[in-house]
Amino acid sequence: MPVFRSISSPSNPLLKDVRRAILRGGLTDQGYCAAESFHLLREALASERRVPAVLAAESARGALEQVLRDVPEQEVALVPDKLFQSVSGTETSQGVVALVELDSWPIDRLFHERSLLVVLDAVQDPGNAGAIVRAAEAFGASGVIFVKGSASPFNAKTLRASAGSLFRLPFIAALDPVLARAALERNRLAVYAAMPCGSAGRPQLVSEADFRVPCALVIGNEGRGVSQDFRSLALPVSIPTAGVESLNAGIAAAILLYEAHRQRSAVA
Repeated sequence: MPVFRSISSPSNPLLKDVRRAILRGGLTDQGYCAAESFHLLREALASERRVPAVLAAESARGALEQVLRDVPEQEVALVPDKLFQSVSGTETSQGVVALVELDSWPIDRLFHERSLLVVLDAVQDPGNAGAIVRAAEAFGASGVIFVKGSASPFNAKTLRASAGSLFRLPFIAALDPVLARAALERNRLAVYAAMPCGSAGRPQLVSEADFRVPCALVIGNEGRGVSQDFRSLALPVSIPTAGVESLNAGIAAAILLYEAHRQRSAVA
């Protein structure tokens, strides 16, 4: 059963630390991510992530007791609902923020003999970034690189959109594009860049690309697309569409990942 303690002061160090982390879309001073929602709390526990503390609104105590009934001595800080709302990053909060310790992945952990890597090249929308991570886990990717300029994986919206996948899938945050490119070249990955139909250079259709080899899928910025850093390295690949030129970054990534998974499953 959880161990509850009450906090009522807005200047409490834990509250201030969590508030700062959520506002800046980063980690707390102790290096924990602030995961909002009961779903993310359950996912963190199921993924065997360490949860050093849970911050909860008083009105959420009953529901939290049910979720944590089999977790021995889980520390929970209870705060008045109004004070909790000043900390939460959502307008319709469920009244719970879990502090979760994530693994720090060495970049080599993202590569293996059947690498399927996703590279977020300045994907700035946290919802897109999180959804791509979710699709990456669903379709067997070996990891995700958040190139510098992309949304933070620790942003509350990214975490929610990933629905817990960031607790399990290896990822690197804010990697310099030069270093990201060097890692792809060093590990001899085939690199595919997602491009709209009709782009210059006649992109290869997704159904024609060979994703069975160790490869990386580069998903570009929502407005500018894939940067020159990766265009010069990658083979352009496109998803045939009717009536629209391009797809949302998250949808495009999911389709490419599904095709890669389909091809790999056929030869497994």
